[in-house]
Amino acid sequence: MKHLLALALLSTCFLRTAAAAEAPPFAVKVMIINMFSLEAKPWLDALKPTQEIRVPGLSSDYPLVKCTADAVCEMTTGMGHANAAASMMAVLYSGLFDLRQTYFIIAGIAGIDPKRGTIGSAAWARYVVDTGIAHEIDAREMPQGWQDGFFGIMTDGPGQVPKFEYRTEEFALDEALLQQAISLSKSAKLEDSQDLRDYRRHYPAAPANQPPAIIQCDTQSADTWWSGNRLGEYARRWTRLLTGGKGVYCTSQQEDNATLNALTRGAQSGLVDIKRVAVLRSGSDFDRPYPHQGVLESLQAQRALPGAVPVSAVNLVRAGMPLVAAIVQHWDVWQHGVPPASAP
Repeated sequence: MKHLLALALLSTCFLRTAAAAEAPPFAVKVMIINMFSLEAKPWLDALKPTQEIRVPGLSSDYPLVKCTADAVCEMTTGMGHANAAASMMAVLYSGLFDLRQTYFIIAGIAGIDPKRGTIGSAAWARYVVDTGIAHEIDAREMPQGWQDGFFGIMTDGPGQVPKFEYRTEEFALDEALLQQAISLSKSAKLEDSQDLRDYRRHYPAAPANQPPAIIQCDTQSADTWWSGNRLGEYARRWTRLLTGGKGVYCTSQQEDNATLNALTRGAQSGLVDIKRVAVLRSGSDFDRPYPHQGVLESLQAQRALPGAVPVSAVNLVRAGMPLVAAIVQHWDVWQHGVPPASAP
């Protein structure tokens, strides 16, 4: 009798597993991609997901994709290039989701160039460039006259455009989706805090010393969390170089080229539409010190600001939610592709 009962239980489990395997993939309208829990929390608080889907291959820290009844989902990749690529590929090839019409919003905090924005500003990117794929000579040993020791792979020095042999050095995002994102979010009311207002006053010029705003400028990826004026100048030059003079650097982060590479692979496999990807980064710290402040002092001081991460994370939602709402509320239009900026 015990053996028969065990067989019956096994049969029931098998039938449930088979039924789950035969269930159609979950059709996602919008996928929010965060990198760690403090970025994810404001989105989850706002979206209030009703369904959790466990995906093999996701980070053990963030094993679930969480979805609403309106088919808006949130995933958290884990920080850094390797985690971002591995997690994105796990979701793409899991077979659990239909992502062919999905809009992806990569939403994370970042360092920000005080020439372009301030702590709390939310920046939509047109270009995403990788500053980690480069030759480097220690600055103490670099040739005389060089501004820094970084230069393109298989080139002879700074200022020479490298061949994009890695296929991940630079990504240009869809212009129609970018313009919709900017248009929809331009009137968003952004969060701020007194500690951030006090800290901004150390910077002598706008926009660094102004309240946070919705802006458009570009982002660069590198696993090294750098800081300082010289590296900041390099980031500006490198972004211009890799985008043919069109890109304007303003935010620095670790993951976006890796995530975009995974999505590009997914598009090549017919799983996603690469034109439906937007990148939103909010400044959680300045990428260089204010006048007469040391670089290490800058890192330490900003790390101690209690409002920096919470404010910048909330502002991702404030800036990104209008786009999410437009897509969901007008899905009959958006499912066929990005409409003109004047359309819903």
